Amino acid sequence: MEQLKTTYLHDRHVALGALMSPFGGFDMPIQYKGIVEEHNAVRQRCGVFDVSHMGEVRVSGSDACRFVNHIFSNDIAGAPDGKIFYGMMLNADGGVVDDLLVYKVSDDEYFLVINASNIDKDVKWIKSHAGAFDVTVEDESDVYSQIAVQGPDAERCMRDVLGMDSSGLDFYTFETWKVYDGDPDIIVSRTGYTGEDGFEIYASDERISEFWDMLVKAGVQPCGLGCRDTLRFEAGLPLYGDELDEDITPLEAGLGMFVKMDKPEFIGKDALAAQKAAGLARKCVGLKVEGQAIPRHGYEVLDAAGNVVGAVTTGYHSITLDENLAMALVSAGHSKVGTGLQVRVRRKVFPATVIGKRFYTPNYKK
Repeated sequence: MEQLKTTYLHDRHVALGALMSPFGGFDMPIQYKGIVEEHNAVRQRCGVFDVSHMGEVRVSGSDACRFVNHIFSNDIAGAPDGKIFYGMMLNADGGVVDDLLVYKVSDDEYFLVINASNIDKDVKWIKSHAGAFDVTVEDESDVYSQIAVQGPDAERCMRDVLGMDSSGLDFYTFETWKVYDGDPDIIVSRTGYTGEDGFEIYASDERISEFWDMLVKAGVQPCGLGCRDTLRFEAGLPLYGDELDEDITPLEAGLGMFVKMDKPEFIGKDALAAQKAAGLARKCVGLKVEGQAIPRHGYEVLDAAGNVVGAVTTGYHSITLDENLAMALVSAGHSKVGTGLQVRVRRKVFPATVIGKRFYTPNYKK
């Protein structure tokens, strides 16, 4: 059995009575008081997450911009320093190696934030494509710990509890704080994975521990990965391994806005162009499911005649909306909003209707 990794905050989670479970190779907190209470705390007030399991890669050198644009679906060329981009790294067939955030430090330096379960794979993949470029690729996943402060009160908590006035940050921008000698720079970004306003903080293990303790002592609700998933799901945000994977393209996932086909080139571009020209065979959609059954990952989606036309990628009883909802990958011919479908839950089938997959309107800073 593979030995699970732990974050620097692990002992604090245990001391708080968190339910711990494996995730992405780490022993992570799933919930403290309960998923519903933590979910509502983020929607209504503020919560703090340990997301130190995420990976960080720094790309630097004279070809850094050109190289990152080569391996990334979005277009970072000409962006101002301090800008953040969401997008994907793709394989030659257009499938998703990983989805990630790219932070532009300067024209010659970029900070990539990748998924915990893909760290080793991603670093190897990035380095394998770097040979023709004047760049240095450094895995800094062990350099940084990370917390996410999320919710409508996040800005106030950052200021009043941590002494960080980040009110000037726009959505998807960041700033660095050079505070402690010998420590890596503290990075504060106005980003998150909840559909609410919020910030993510990258710093040394010791600094993140201090920030966590200050926030918890001030009454900010510690939140586990359970409500992190219910929150991102309601906001229509994808999870790698569910809505995205090596055999699911960003066009099929409905994330074409993060693929800039007008760039000169990037890995996977030709495959996506061919897929677009031929027409998508399947699409990711939202579903509203009738009855008491909760759709789960992998459950079959059927047409009105009972033919299998797809599968659920994520499903929950929405805490905020009090409805049974799902995201599903279905054949393109059954993806139009309003289409009547069915979901098989064990031995029964339940009516479902295709709806937009952003179930909850995010409250990001305008």
